[in-house]
Amino acid sequence: MTEEKNTVEKSETRKAADPEIEPGEVVEEELVEGAKVRRKGIYLLPNALTTASLFSGFYAIVSAANGVFDNAAIAIFVSMILDGLDGRVARMTNTQSKFGEEYDSLADMVAFGVAPGLVAFFWSLNGLDKVGWVVTFIYVAGAALRLARFNTQIGSVDKKYFVGLPSPSAAACVAGLVWCFHSFEPSSWLTLLTIIVVAGTGVLMVSNILYRSFKDLDLRGRVPFAAILLVVLVFVVIALDPATVLFTGFLIYALSGPVRALFRRKPARAR
Repeated sequence: MTEEKNTVEKSETRKAADPEIEPGEVVEEELVEGAKVRRKGIYLLPNALTTASLFSGFYAIVSAANGVFDNAAIAIFVSMILDGLDGRVARMTNTQSKFGEEYDSLADMVAFGVAPGLVAFFWSLNGLDKVGWVVTFIYVAGAALRLARFNTQIGSVDKKYFVGLPSPSAAACVAGLVWCFHSFEPSSWLTLLTIIVVAGTGVLMVSNILYRSFKDLDLRGRVPFAAILLVVLVFVVIALDPATVLFTGFLIYALSGPVRALFRRKPARAR
């Protein structure tokens, strides 16, 4: 009762302080030319894309629970595409907001944290009893910690690099593994591979290993004509066997961080 009374009193105090704020409305303060401007409501387009990404992650969990693992893996890749679009659309249309950032982070936790972990668990790890859910939890906890750290490091790290494996890339490694081998019969080597990929990507997400972000690439400038031919070739290769190509590509990216860190720490040879 005391808790409810305090909540009601706070709500009434807030209404008295600003009678224009409607209950349940999202209100944000922005700095415009040095002055604080209060805006109500949310931007529809970027948040609609974030919702679609969240739905794809949720659909992946439902599909995995029903044993349709190829659809589950594909849904995670769809989430990746939508997650890449919402931020870019927000910047292009100047519709960035604090609400959008928080919503995007929560959607990422479902699509790239909970969904890949549960897909791998339902597919291969649920037969390992406690070992299976411990490995799954390592991945899920790693994704949560990775996202929390990323949110607190915005603006304080070099944009050319990510600190730790990005959660979408980790999710792609797990989803690519399931997509590649979903039709294989259960075996000890496949279970071991799943443990290595799931737990390994979970640990890499919270590591201090640097990964190229490719944000320094100039996609607006002019390039030689051969560049577009290379893009066409990439799409053709992916189309030949999407599961294998995507899994291999993201696995190489996940391994590139430790390999670069290893060579960086290697002492220079005396001349």
